[in-house]
Amino acid sequence: MSDFDDDEFDDDDIDDDLGNRVVGASARAVLTYVAKAIVEDPDAVVVEAEERGRSLTLRLHAAPDDLGRLIGRRGRVAQSIRALVRAAGARDGVDASVDIVD
Repeated sequence: MSDFDDDEFDDDDIDDDLGNRVVGASARAVLTYVAKAIVEDPDAVVVEAEERGRSLTLRLHAAPDDLGRLIGRRGRVAQSIRALVRAAGARDGVDASVDIVD
């Protein structure tokens, strides 16, 4: 007899259904993490998600004093944040974009 007993493992214990995963979870987590690391008031950072098919729009809210930090000179920080979030979304198979709103 083998080292394990077939009765020990039930097929019901294996969850092959991935339908309950959050769309763009990686992109949202990356955006939240990066934004909170940049701003002075991380408690004011709020990320809202709107999904339409395979695209995901993330709206980033922060304290008014921190908007300049998130945008950066000539929008370079914002461009970098968008590139990171787009790459994280691609791992999940979604087209993620970021809007920085006040």
